[in-house]
Amino acid sequence: MGVLNHLSTLLLLSLLPPALSHVVDKFSDVPQCPKFFLEGTTPNLPGILVGGTVQDQNRYKPICQKYKDTYRFATLYDTTNMIPVFSAYTFSGPPTDPRPKGQPWMIEPQLEGIDVEEMKTQHEVKAVDTDYSATISSMDLDRGHLFPCNAAPDDATMRSTFTLTNAVPQERGFNRALVYNCKDNNNKIEAYVVTGAVPNNNNNNKLNNRVNMPDLLWTAFCCYNNNLKQWTVGAHWGENNNDNGKILNLETLGKLEAKLKQSYNGNVKVFHDNCPRNVKSLHPELKENHPGKIC
Repeated sequence: MGVLNHLSTLLLLSLLPPALSHVVDKFSDVPQCPKFFLEGTTPNLPGILVGGTVQDQNRYKPICQKYKDTYRFATLYDTTNMIPVFSAYTFSGPPTDPRPKGQPWMIEPQLEGIDVEEMKTQHEVKAVDTDYSATISSMDLDRGHLFPCNAAPDDATMRSTFTLTNAVPQERGFNRALVYNCKDNNNKIEAYVVTGAVPNNNNNNKLNNRVNMPDLLWTAFCCYNNNLKQWTVGAHWGENNNDNGKILNLETLGKLEAKLKQSYNGNVKVFHDNCPRNVKSLHPELKENHPGKIC
């Protein structure tokens, strides 16, 4: 049976295209990776990621998501719950290319480890496509991208978001807000965004009895608007349930961090101190309560 399990794992891996991601001990290990975080400062999540250091390196894996020889975004992945803790990226405006059709979901080969024997335990380590495809339709769920494909600037980056380390079981109808009011010195949109998922604590509430179905999804953005000469900051969150009529109101960063403190039992900091915690900067170009599921 050991040989058969090994061969079946290799067959599965051969059918899923790799995302060529770089699993590291720290995001700062890859020079191109800190650029996805404002001032290179990663979120502070008590018990998970503190001062850029992962607290349980056997469980949480920083991934510098690489596709077609370019680093596209960063993800902290929870190998126990088989979902990402967060994905961080820079938003530069809507895509210039159409949404890719028939894009297959990818895996992160490095999460297998370099030892062949460890590849047998893959189903106990990381979610694979069959975890979703077997039950997602009957449960009216989506593979929810934390880095949405429709927030990516081009075709290659959109395709890079189709990795299972960037996905969570997500109730359909989860709405989002888009940011268009972050303009740099060249009048181009540039914002730092972090999107995360808070896992549920019910061991019986799992997709395919393996993948945690998060209770809460959240997003925060921060940028310096050169036109307005001020920091533009905002956040929103929502329960991961089937309330298709939900609207996500834009809130302050401080309110989001206070909300997350309840889940992580300590002080949460999503962004560098440059981002004001109790200011919500709105501008006519900000599209708030924008309907549509994350693709």
